[in-house]
Amino acid sequence: EALPLTPNGKLDRKALPVPDDDAYARAGYEAPRGAIETALAAIWAQLLGVERVGRHDNFFELGGHSLLAVQLMGRLPQAVGVELPLATLFARPVIADLAESIVDQLNRCGPQDLPAIVAVSRDEPLALSFAQQRLWFLAQLDEGSTNYHIPLALRLRGVLDRVAWQRSLDRLFARHEALRSVFVAPQGQPRVEVLPPDAGLPVVEHDLRDRPDAQAALSDLCHEEAHTPFDLARGPLIRGRLIRMSDDDHVFLLTQHHIVSDGWSMGVLVRELSSLYRAFEAGRDDPLPPLAIQYSDYAAWQRQWLSGERLQTQAQYWRDTLYGAPARLALPTDWPRPAQQSFAGARVPVVIDADLTRGLKRLSRQHGTTLFMTMLAAWAAVLSRLSGQDDLVIGVPSANRCRREIEELIGFFVNTLALRIDLSGEPSMSDLLERTRRTALTAQEHQDLPFEQVVDIVQPP
Repeated sequence: EALPLTPNGKLDRKALPVPDDDAYARAGYEAPRGAIETALAAIWAQLLGVERVGRHDNFFELGGHSLLAVQLMGRLPQAVGVELPLATLFARPVIADLAESIVDQLNRCGPQDLPAIVAVSRDEPLALSFAQQRLWFLAQLDEGSTNYHIPLALRLRGVLDRVAWQRSLDRLFARHEALRSVFVAPQGQPRVEVLPPDAGLPVVEHDLRDRPDAQAALSDLCHEEAHTPFDLARGPLIRGRLIRMSDDDHVFLLTQHHIVSDGWSMGVLVRELSSLYRAFEAGRDDPLPPLAIQYSDYAAWQRQWLSGERLQTQAQYWRDTLYGAPARLALPTDWPRPAQQSFAGARVPVVIDADLTRGLKRLSRQHGTTLFMTMLAAWAAVLSRLSGQDDLVIGVPSANRCRREIEELIGFFVNTLALRIDLSGEPSMSDLLERTRRTALTAQEHQDLPFEQVVDIVQPP
């Protein structure tokens, strides 16, 4: 009759019935053969959320998409000792075929010993990651800006154990060094300092139970919270407000500065906060496994990893790809482009219904693209038609979580990729999808270079 929901009104996945085995898009099942196929099947099962994966199953037909594809390729070095380009998965998405490519690579080059991300000494000054360095620089240009805040609002219905809730927040704060990071620059050169783990996550409480204007007051508090600046040098760069609407109805506002978090991190945060609260409310201990590394370890690794020949290769790719690219998109708008960038804007919701979604997925399968690539091609076609330009650069965010070790960390990993789409020669839809597919794949293979370094290399006006 209806989808089961949690008390917070979200889909309760655990209460859904288990799908029949024939609900999955599978070829006739045949068990994986050998260590490499078995390792691949285990990774696919974990990423795709399926119980059984056969050697003839297709990654994308089982529900794989661009983000999961990047995660899969990021896990290969640890699992089978091979680093493969993303294009290999698109060319050979069936387990048996991908395993064959891995064996060929091992026979040619042997296992690759990729440098692991390891814990660095906390006795030395901690470096910023490239992404953090970018945001720190922007913060110096516009002190007091709130443009890089990440606001989150949770509606908590039912009786709230406020002691367990605060304890959960404090444990999360202690667990992730990124959330306790502050950024100081005594001689103009920024470095990271970490607040003590027992400092606690600051939460301000408000009681609106007896207020006749409770909804208006809630709206004011939400606006005030989102627009109160952070001090990057003092921190903490995460804070909360717990607003009591009634005895069994609370609103929790959580604000983070983007320099310590990103969209992927929000998923990690909500999952861990839920696990901690359930455990503490029931009188149990912290259920989360300890973290082997922290964000500062990743930042140190990134600077070592992205150097030498690897740095030159990535830089040359972006230099060649973006050479002569148009500086801006000439859209016919009813407002002049301002001399100075503002962050004023709005959202226009677009709903793509189930029938159209099925058609898009079918088109994607026919052309060997992911749904992301198909939508990107369509968006490029629309922009080209509106602007009259056949050379477009579209910015897309990349989660940049290409290593297994960093999937469970909170921190600022996201990068921006400048995808240059060629619509010259009036391409057919088939040709445009192929061009877009090629562009997206090569860009993702060179996504390690931070966007601000790409800007330095290309020097656009």
